[in-house]
Amino acid sequence: MAEGEAPDAEDRSESATPRRIERAREDGQVALSREASGFAALLSASVVVLLALPPLGLELLKAMRAVLERGHELTMGGAAAVLLWPAAKLIAPIAAAAGIGALAATLLQTGGLVSAKPLAPSLGKLNPGAALKRLFGPEGLAELLRSLVKLGLVGAALWFALGDPASLQSVLQQPAGAMLGLVAEHAYRLVGAALAAFAGVAVFDLLWVRFRHLRKLRMTRQELRQEMRDSEGDPHLRARRRQIRESRARHRMIADVPRAAVVITNPTHYAVALAYGGSEAAPKLVAKGADEVAARIRAAAEAAGVPLVANPPLARALHRLEIGAEIPAEHYQAVAEIIAFVWRRRGAAARA
Repeated sequence: MAEGEAPDAEDRSESATPRRIERAREDGQVALSREASGFAALLSASVVVLLALPPLGLELLKAMRAVLERGHELTMGGAAAVLLWPAAKLIAPIAAAAGIGALAATLLQTGGLVSAKPLAPSLGKLNPGAALKRLFGPEGLAELLRSLVKLGLVGAALWFALGDPASLQSVLQQPAGAMLGLVAEHAYRLVGAALAAFAGVAVFDLLWVRFRHLRKLRMTRQELRQEMRDSEGDPHLRARRRQIRESRARHRMIADVPRAAVVITNPTHYAVALAYGGSEAAPKLVAKGADEVAARIRAAAEAAGVPLVANPPLARALHRLEIGAEIPAEHYQAVAEIIAFVWRRRGAAARA
């Protein structure tokens, strides 16, 4: 791939890393389903209609009746003034509920993200060639199929809810009181069917949008390696830092050898230094090493006058412990005998 050339879709074989998803989020790129927001708006408005329509609708009907009774007195403006307030009281909570539902659904999908970056002007969006490619390319075809599926689902749900057309015609032949109840029943069925259809569309669209978003953020192997270098640093630098840390740890460990009670050796391959103050529950391993490090431990012990005791099986067993760990119970007797021997030898040397 030439330098500066955008990678093809087939080159993006790696899933997006959390860091790439986070960077896309910082740029305002998130998976956002408009169908889910639309369904939330419709559901919220429908709930408010069911709750507010009986009292507020009755108030509006009374206002309309008053206008009809005084039709010979009222002008067009006067009639509108009488109907304006009851209509506004009915429409305002429905519109507010729809807006709140759409806003809540949007914020839930974006995790509370509010960004103006997607609204920033871009010359790429004004490119006619790119626009035609989106319209007649794979994206346009996918959008067309999605719209057809949505219309099919909603249309089928509404057709099922309407039922037999003959039953609708029979409604017109009912008395006024019974007609109102039947109309309300059919209206509830239509609203329920529409909500169910839009819920299915919203779930499908939500999954589809998230799939497309993650697919769009897929990475090439080169991008993945570059991100790993950016986040974790150059491998050579990491190895160098690790060597420095290990070197400093060895220096600290060698510095603790003079306070050891005894150094148990293999006698040349392994060396472990044990410290024991007498009041501690068990001796602790303060230094360990193999080969070159073991030679440095032995040299530091000899310089500090710490006794060296050769015990290959015990040295190999204790070498598996971590620095600062207490001696396991199964080695208490062997270590106690060695420390007791060292103390007796020290006592004998002091008396001499």
